[in-house]
Amino acid sequence: MSHAASLSHADYEVVRTDEEWRALLTPEQYQIMRRHGTERPGSCALLREKRSGVFACAGCGQPLFRSGEKFESGTGWPSFDAPMEGALGVTEDRSYGMLRTEVHCSRCGSHMGHVFPDGPPPTGLRYCINGVALTFEPE
Repeated sequence: MSHAASLSHADYEVVRTDEEWRALLTPEQYQIMRRHGTERPGSCALLREKRSGVFACAGCGQPLFRSGEKFESGTGWPSFDAPMEGALGVTEDRSYGMLRTEVHCSRCGSHMGHVFPDGPPPTGLRYCINGVALTFEPE
């Protein structure tokens, strides 16, 4: 399945029209979360967030990652080694002549980023997430 097809499914718990998404999200969030864009590396304050808490989808509020799963990858995007169970869906992304695994919110389908097999133990995964697609709730 292509990454563009993931947003056409109406089987998400949270479904909004394009106009509703545009009203809810900032222009940058809309471009990233609904059009599969990418924020500039190092541009999001959540990259430096070190407090204990939960990172959630900015589109629907679903909890996605616990702060204990966040690590500094040196890439310029918030990186996590594991999501909360069932929080993310994956689709094949063949854009830009590459094969990558896109991750999206399983509740609303919003694009979050990509997962790569170069993370730390124990998972060996790096969820490279656009910070503007997240909110943070400190504990």
